[in-house]
Amino acid sequence: MARVAIWVSCVLLLAATCQGLKYGYYNRRCPPAEYIIKDVVGRAIRKNPGIGAGLIRMAFHDCFVQGCDASVLLDPTPANPRPEKLGPPNFPSLRGFEVIDAAKEKLETICPGTVSCADIVQFAGRDASFFLSGYKVNYPLPAGRFDGRVSLENETTDLPPPTFNLTELIGNFAAKGLDIDDLVVLSGAHTVGISHCSSFVPDGRLNSSTSDMDPALATVLRGQCPANPNFTNDPTVVQDIVTPRRLDNQYFKNVLRRRVLFTSDAALMTSRQTARKVAENAFVRGRWEKKFARAMVKMSLIEVKTAANGEIRRKSCRVVN
Repeated sequence: MARVAIWVSCVLLLAATCQGLKYGYYNRRCPPAEYIIKDVVGRAIRKNPGIGAGLIRMAFHDCFVQGCDASVLLDPTPANPRPEKLGPPNFPSLRGFEVIDAAKEKLETICPGTVSCADIVQFAGRDASFFLSGYKVNYPLPAGRFDGRVSLENETTDLPPPTFNLTELIGNFAAKGLDIDDLVVLSGAHTVGISHCSSFVPDGRLNSSTSDMDPALATVLRGQCPANPNFTNDPTVVQDIVTPRRLDNQYFKNVLRRRVLFTSDAALMTSRQTARKVAENAFVRGRWEKKFARAMVKMSLIEVKTAANGEIRRKSCRVVN
C-alpha cells in the first residue's frame, strides 16, 4: 500500500507540473497566502460549521464546470445575466461566497494581483476539510491556477445531479478524468452539510413502495419535507443524521445501512465493485481520509487555466478584470 500511495503521489505531482502548477507556489510570491486563507476559513467555520460544507462543495462545483477556474464566483452582469452561480445546482444552495470575498480582500491588501480566486477556492475547500475533520484531512495543494473569464448557467449541467444512477455517475466523473474510486471517495463529502428536500423528494426517495431508503429515516424525513417541495416551500435537512457537522467516514456506514438521501448515494450499492469500496471506506480506519485528500488534489487539476486563457482577478472574485 505504501508503494501504491507513493506512485499515486508521483502521478499527481507530474500532472500538476504539466499544467503549470507547483507545490509551495506562493512561498515567494505571497508567503502568507495559505495562512491567510486558512485563518479566514477557520474563523468562518467556528461561527457556522455549515459554511465549511459549502466551501468543500464549492471546490467541487467549480472544477466540474469550466475547470477549476473560479468561474462559479462570477456575479451576473448586463453582458452575462446568467452565470454559473445562478444554475439550478448552485442557486440558492451554494454557500461560502462571503468567505472567498474576505480572503481575497485580505490577500489584495498584502499581495495585490498575485493570488488567483481559483487557488483561493481550492485552498478554502482544503482548509474546510481540515477543520471539519478534526484536523485528520490535511494535504499540500499545488497552486498557480488562473481565473476563467467564462461563466454560463447552462453549463452547470456538467454537474452530476442527485438523481443519477451508477452508470451515469461513472460516465460523468470519467469525463473529468476521475475514476470509480474517486467517485466513491468524493461522495463521502455528503457526510457534512444540508440538502433541500427538492433534491430527493421528487425522485421518489420517500416512497415506501419503491425506495430502498431505511424506513425509519424515511419516516423522519416525511415529517420534515413537504410532499411537493417548491421554490417557496423547500426546507433543508442534514445529509448525515449521525455526525452532520463532522467530515468523517460515517457517510459510508450510512450508505451500507441505506440511510442516505440521494439516489446517487444509494447507487453506490448497486455494483459489487462500488459496494466493496463503500465497505472499505466505512471500516478501515483512516483509509477514507487519506483517499479523500488524494482525490481532492486530483480534482483540483481539472482543466486548469493558464496565463494564455485566464487572468488573476484584481480586487474582487466576483467580476472579471
